[in-house]
Amino acid sequence: MADVTTETTEQPTTTIDPQARATELAILDALRAVVDPEIGMNVVELALIKQIVLGPDTTEVRMILTTPFCPYAGSMIAQVKEQTETVVDHEVKVTLLAERWDPRDAGLVW
Repeated sequence: MADVTTETTEQPTTTIDPQARATELAILDALRAVVDPEIGMNVVELALIKQIVLGPDTTEVRMILTTPFCPYAGSMIAQVKEQTETVVDHEVKVTLLAERWDPRDAGLVW
């Protein structure tokens, strides 16, 4: 008779910090005020905000633009920084990612 050994591996559990999640949601809510003037939709609806990294002394917002040479990039980055600073009381850094925007990510189909 064969010896059968059953191994159980526990999956690491991911815990979500409710305070950090509430802050992220508040930031996303504030960022709805930042509108892409060419499309007329906000950066959250357009799926331009890719990640929010909360830290004790700084917050980083990682985002993309609808086009690589968006003429409103400077203005939109400044607005993202300003709106995020209304939620957190420390330095905010906005990082542009090299990722290309796809309208389907925002649920847009032309």
